[in-house]
Amino acid sequence: MRRRLLALLVLLAAAAPAWSVIEVYQFQDPQQEARFKRLTQELRCLVCQNQNIADSNADLAKDLRQEVYEMIVAGKRDEEIIGFLTARYGDFVLYRPPFKATTALLWVGPFVLVVVGVVVLIHFVRSRQRAVPAELSPEERARLEALLAGRDGEERR
Repeated sequence: MRRRLLALLVLLAAAAPAWSVIEVYQFQDPQQEARFKRLTQELRCLVCQNQNIADSNADLAKDLRQEVYEMIVAGKRDEEIIGFLTARYGDFVLYRPPFKATTALLWVGPFVLVVVGVVVLIHFVRSRQRAVPAELSPEERARLEALLAGRDGEERR
């Protein structure tokens, strides 16, 4: 009895991938399919770490793909689809948000960081070049030689 139950469980586990849902979208022409692929690759999954809705398996991404599909089939333009999604979810849904006051830091920030890094590097290199080792006074030199001579004497013991 146990063997039969175990065999049944193994069979069910092996068949589990066959139960997975495969999304199939029927488009009227290849242009609609190309638009769908392009849009789903440009839109960010809101619950995933840096993944677009085309590649994400999250439930929200599946819903967004279905929403995009329905709008394309309904004849909506790309701008209308993107406008609807940004109105609903904000600019975060876009991988390339438009340049405006709220997104300026996203666009300008990397360049500012590079410029600041270069300025700091130049300042560091120049300050190292200007630093000239100070000359020792005769008293300091005599003391240093005495210390070094004492150390040499200790090492020879």
